[in-house]
Amino acid sequence: MPHQARLVAAAEAGHRTFLLADEPGLGKTAQALLAAQAADAYPLLVVVPNVVKTNWAREAELWTPNHRATVIHGDGDTIDGFADIIVVNYEVLDRHVGWLGGLGLRGMVVDEAHFIKNKKSQRSQHVLSLSEQIRTRTVRPLLMALTGTPLINDIDDFRAIWQFLGWIDEKKPQAELMEALEDTGLTPADHGFYAAARARVIDMGIVRRRKVDVAADIPARRVADLPVELDDAVGRSIRDAERELADRLVARYRNALATRTSGEVVPGIDHDLVRQVAGWELADTATSKTGENVFRMIRRIGQAKAGLAADYAAQLARSVGKVVFFAKHVDVMDLAEQTFAERDLRYASIRGEQTASARQKNIDAFVNDPEVAVAVCSLTAAGVGLNLQVASNLVLAELSWSAAEQTQAIDRVHRIGQSEPVTAWRIIAAQTLDTKIAELIDGKAGLAARALDGSDDEVPSAADMQLETLVALLTDALSPAP
Repeated sequence: MPHQARLVAAAEAGHRTFLLADEPGLGKTAQALLAAQAADAYPLLVVVPNVVKTNWAREAELWTPNHRATVIHGDGDTIDGFADIIVVNYEVLDRHVGWLGGLGLRGMVVDEAHFIKNKKSQRSQHVLSLSEQIRTRTVRPLLMALTGTPLINDIDDFRAIWQFLGWIDEKKPQAELMEALEDTGLTPADHGFYAAARARVIDMGIVRRRKVDVAADIPARRVADLPVELDDAVGRSIRDAERELADRLVARYRNALATRTSGEVVPGIDHDLVRQVAGWELADTATSKTGENVFRMIRRIGQAKAGLAADYAAQLARSVGKVVFFAKHVDVMDLAEQTFAERDLRYASIRGEQTASARQKNIDAFVNDPEVAVAVCSLTAAGVGLNLQVASNLVLAELSWSAAEQTQAIDRVHRIGQSEPVTAWRIIAAQTLDTKIAELIDGKAGLAARALDGSDDEVPSAADMQLETLVALLTDALSPAP
């Protein structure tokens, strides 16, 4: 998009320090990756919150496929030593700051850079130490601070970011900024100095665009997937359970093949039988009270990613204002509300068990009270009949079995009266059934749209989605490894 291309062009022209403060949804990740490519700033270190590190690797594969990316998890025993892009989250940076400092980095990106505003914190000290080493050892490295929240409390919140970029040290401007200030020909005692100084600082590389500023460049409504890693014990348990379910489906398929009386032989995978086996599993699931099944799997995935989804919603609320948070299950809503309370974010809760008056009171609070930052909504109870266009960002913490249900949720925000493009941030648990369901939802959403426009195609039901998920799981399990 044009606003992104301008920043990449600046990097290509030789600019090397940026405070990129675009609103969420305007593609800061792509701009940073393409700027690094334009500047040949490899090896490139990217420091990010845990909730987005998987997304950075995916975006790197999309935008700069000729430069491999590796993600540091835990102690880093799975990293690719030949990668050009190293992605690490703040929480584990302390374990790796030593060897990263000696890697010969030529560029560094700090995402959600307001995380380092407290210069006394360990995370800030590690980030500032690494950036200083890069500036000392590399001629004109690329340094980029990304944040949708450029100012939280006061001007002091900028100091750590400016120090990371090399514009200032602990006490005064560094040479490049000092030269730019001296070029104004003014001193702090002169009228107009501060306006001129502000312009010089912005010229150092502060870039801020809002959705409303570039509305012509971006779609009126879009779904942005945010993959997250479930790399703790709960995540491992979920993947084990998914393999257990897949193994059961494979055993059932092979048993059906072995006992087939027709004598029919289908080369490769018998896709008709796969669908039949998936149907048997779905029918058994409806009556069985024990064992792993697709419904329990999706419920557990929703619970496991609830904290990450709430964390991202909180970051959005700090960055752009009001956010709508949709979840399917009550326990996910409960955990999200607990997270918002811990972050001192006021929220309104919209649930199915509320009385009509309580529900309307909470809706009014979100719409009318500027201090209420988040509406926590039930995907089924709040997906229709609400006007929440006071927000232009929503988080889909759990996936629905229905493409229409997802669309209805987005339409609570994308409706008449909405003055900004709408972004729905869909939280996807990587390497789980979540990814398959997201792909199915997207495919069925297009089918549903064609049907509404007069096509004879049949609109898929939730039961169809459940069956297709099992079909995809069994087909993958039967397919030979690449």
